[in-house]
Amino acid sequence: MVLQELKEQARKLSVSDRLELIRALVESLQDTSRQQPERTRIIKQMKGLLKTDQPAPTDEQVEAMLEERRVEKYI
Repeated sequence: MVLQELKEQARKLSVSDRLELIRALVESLQDTSRQQPERTRIIKQMKGLLKTDQPAPTDEQVEAMLEERRVEKYI
């Protein structure tokens, strides 16, 4: 259902049903906003797990790793 159809259906509801729909929408938005800080914390934690003291590989090193992987995979 597209947004316009949803709006048309909402207008056909009784006042009490529309108020209930508004409550449900607000609750769903509140649930989403509560989950956001948790997601942010988890993402930061995951980034921390990826940190290393070693420098990032150079383009040449990455190319060599990819070539090694291709050789292992196809030969």
